[in-house]
Amino acid sequence: MAAAAPVSTPATLDGHTITTRGVGRASGTPDTLTIMIGVSTQASSAKAALDSNNAKSNALLNLLRSSGVAAKDLQTRQLNIHPTYSDKATITGYQVDNMVQATTRDIAGAGALIDAAARAVGNAVRVQQISFSVGDDSALRAQARARAVEQAKAQAAELAKAAGVSLGRIRSLTELMDPGHSISYDMRSAAGAAESVPLQAGQLELIVSVDLVYDIS
Repeated sequence: MAAAAPVSTPATLDGHTITTRGVGRASGTPDTLTIMIGVSTQASSAKAALDSNNAKSNALLNLLRSSGVAAKDLQTRQLNIHPTYSDKATITGYQVDNMVQATTRDIAGAGALIDAAARAVGNAVRVQQISFSVGDDSALRAQARARAVEQAKAQAAELAKAAGVSLGRIRSLTELMDPGHSISYDMRSAAGAAESVPLQAGQLELIVSVDLVYDIS
C-alpha cells in the first residue's frame, strides 16, 4: 500500500486551539464487480415490444443465475416503455428497456459473462455501466484513517512549533463525510466481439479525511 501523498490542507490557530486536517489514502485490489446490464427491444406495438423484451430479459436473467450470480445480487433498476418517433414526429412504434444491476465476485470471469450475455440476447443487449469495489473495505478504511490522523497530528506539531506554542490535549477529532471510492467505467455493448471483453480492475483508492483540534498553551 502506498503511503498517503502530501496534500495542502487547512490549518488554523485562533489563540486557544489549533485545527488541522489530515487526508489518508489506502489502495487495494477490487474483488467485486457491479454491472448494469439489460435488454432493449422495439416493435410496432407496445405489447409486441414488451413480449419480446420479457423473453430476452428472462434469458439474460437465467444466464446470470447459471453463471453464479446470486438472486440477492440481482435487482431491476429500470423498466421503460415509450413510443419511438419519425422525423415528422409521428409514432413509428414502441421501445422497451429493462435494466438489471448484477453483482459478481468473479471479476476474472466477468468479461466472458458479458460475452455470453451478448450471445444469449443478441443485438438487444445493453451494458450501461460497470463499477469495481472492495466487498469488505474495513482494513483499507482503518489504514486510511490512521494515515489521516498521523498527518493531522504532524501538521499540528509543525504549526505549534512555528507559532511558539505548546500542544495540549486533543479537544476533538472528526472524520469528514466519506467521498466514496468506487471506480466506474461506461461502456457500450460488446456483441460480436471475437474475444472476451477485456476488463481491467486496476487499483481502488479509499480516502479518509479528519479534522483534529488541539488545545494550546
